[in-house]
Amino acid sequence: MRIFKQYQPLLIAKYVKTFFSGRLYIRGRGAFWYAKGMLVMPAHADERHRTTVQEINRLIDRLHMPADAAS
Repeated sequence: MRIFKQYQPLLIAKYVKTFFSGRLYIRGRGAFWYAKGMLVMPAHADERHRTTVQEINRLIDRLHMPADAAS
């Protein structure tokens, strides 16, 4: 399990994309699972978890895009 001391969305997105599945913890945000290179929405997620999962997954999608399509 990786522990992130600060919420840095791009760094977390790169980590999740690289390691593909596992768990991570973000101080101030809580614990998260990731599988198939994306964060998984918890069954009983609060608003903070929802927004975090959505933001990180959006960044992961952008990382998958070719550079010319991202502009």
